[in-house]
Amino acid sequence: MIPDEESILVFTKGGYIKRTNPSEYRQQNRGGVGVVDLNTKDEDFITLFLSARTHSDTLFFSDRGKAYQIKMYEIPEGKRATRGKSIMNFISLSGEEKVTSVLAMPKTTKDAKMSLFMVTKYGTVKKVSADSFKDVRKSGIIALRLDQGDELLSTLLVGKGDDIILTSAKGQAIRFKESDVREMGRTAGGVRGMKLRTGDFIVSADLLCKDAENPELLVMSANGYGKRTPMKEYKIQKRGGSGIKTAKVTPKIGALIVAKVVTPAYKEIVSISKKSQVIRIAIEDVPSLGRDTQGVRIMKLREGDMIASLTCL
Repeated sequence: MIPDEESILVFTKGGYIKRTNPSEYRQQNRGGVGVVDLNTKDEDFITLFLSARTHSDTLFFSDRGKAYQIKMYEIPEGKRATRGKSIMNFISLSGEEKVTSVLAMPKTTKDAKMSLFMVTKYGTVKKVSADSFKDVRKSGIIALRLDQGDELLSTLLVGKGDDIILTSAKGQAIRFKESDVREMGRTAGGVRGMKLRTGDFIVSADLLCKDAENPELLVMSANGYGKRTPMKEYKIQKRGGSGIKTAKVTPKIGALIVAKVVTPAYKEIVSISKKSQVIRIAIEDVPSLGRDTQGVRIMKLREGDMIASLTCL
């Protein structure tokens, strides 16, 4: 019997995966250096970090727009400093294909009409019924037809009435209703979600649940700077616009790397750098600031390092 408990899934750019107990990361103060999470090779670093139950069906989405599925408990459990196993042991990726998004599916989507909402690097969005991904074969299925040069960046589980917020590397964000995008078939190509300036691209997509209390957008930049901004500062727009400023991006803080919608239900954030430093701090230690600000230093990074990912617990 496998207990249904909270686990953290860690996935590296080199394709190594493991499951870790959340207690492996002790909480620290803001601005600390953090602890080493994983013995990775020099050219490898952590790209995905997800909190899920051990009994969850876990969907893996690749940059090529394909979806694969395994159970969370099938992923080997390891300590904080163990490397994990290659994802190729669990799903059949082809050639240069890379996993860009991982989603833990709830046990049932019958109670509420749930959809999967996909976002590409260059601002295309698509909504598909969650039921289309109930039984995914080992060899994977097509989730999204991509334009030349584009890649699937993120997949979200959305319900009726939720809002979507997309954030770009150069500090723009757009908030629109999920109903702005109609449900499509699995092989459809999608529609424009955000109009991007030259050289810009989407770094994060998140959802704002319709009944969320006091939601804020937490952003973190490449050089370890972060802040929270009340969601009421982001007006609802129609999809396809260029959005509004969410952070003052400067060489000091670096480009934005990640953005997450947080509520008082979240107590901590765990952030990982490309060289596998980890810091776990209380969300209240991240200041609440206006949209047109840089934020404060959350994690002190060593030379040549940068933030890779962030998860909220």
